[in-house]
Order: sequence, then C-alpha cells, then structure tokens
Amino acid sequence: MTDRTAGDMHGSAAKAADGAEELRDQIERTRGELGDTVAELMEKADLKGRAMARAADLKDKAGAMTVQLRSSAAQAGHVMQDKATRAGHVVQDRATKAGHTVQDRATRAGHTVQDRATEAGRAAEHGAPRPLGTVVRAGLRHPRPVLVAGAAVGALVAASVLRRRRGGRRR
Repeated sequence: MTDRTAGDMHGSAAKAADGAEELRDQIERTRGELGDTVAELMEKADLKGRAMARAADLKDKAGAMTVQLRSSAAQAGHVMQDKATRAGHVVQDRATKAGHTVQDRATRAGHTVQDRATEAGRAAEHGAPRPLGTVVRAGLRHPRPVLVAGAAVGALVAASVLRRRRGGRRR
C-alpha cells in the first residue's frame, strides 16, 4: 500500500498544483474583468467629462449651424442685390425713355417756332420798306442776335406791364 499511497499522493499533489494554477488564472481573469467593470463605472460616473463631451458636441453643431445660416444669409443677400439691380435698370430705362420723349418734343417745338419765325420774317421782308427789308434779311441770316434782342424787348414789356399792375393795386 505504500506504493499506492505514494502514487496517490503524487497524483494528488499534481492535481492540487494544477488546481492551484487554474485558480490563479481564474483569479487573474476575474481581476481583469473587475478592472474593466470599474473603468466603465468610473466613465459613467464622470459627469464632468460627460458634460464636457456633450458641450463639445453642441459647440460643433452650433458651429455647423452658424456656417449654414451665414451661407443662407449670403445667398439671400445676393438674390436681393440681383433684384435691386434689375429694378434699378428698369428705372434707368424708363428715365432714359422719358428723357428722349421730352427731348423729342422740345426739338419739335423748337423747329415749329423756328419755322414760324422764318415765315414771319419772310412775310415782313416782302411787305416792309426797302431799308427795313435789309435788316430783316440780316436777321434771317443771323437769327441768334435777333432772338436775344427779341427776348430783351419781351422782358422790358413784361416788366412794364408788371409795374403798371402793381402801381394800380397800390392806389
């Protein structure tokens, strides 16, 4: 029995050694899992860190939204600028047309006055005595001095009429 007992003891010691080794490995695994669990719990309990991470996310979203709003505002500004430019062109075109219309009417009125003055001058030339006809012909050749003189005479007549009217009211 001695051999058996020694063999049993040797076998039991080997089993005990294997069991102890297995127990050590299991303890090591449990320690690792426990460390991971503690790290996870600490991460969840880190309110300041989580708040900072959330704030960083919100800051990023706000930055993106700001860029989007600026882009939209710039686009709206370009649209309004285009509309204002088009409206300005429409107003400019209408003003140009109105200016041309006024210019055309003034030109026609000037031609009409010139034609009537020429006709009156010719009528006066044919019906006037000889020395006066010479003056009329000179006036037809150089109408500008005659028009200036006529305007001056007209101003004197108008001033005279106004003086008479004012003088009559004061009495």
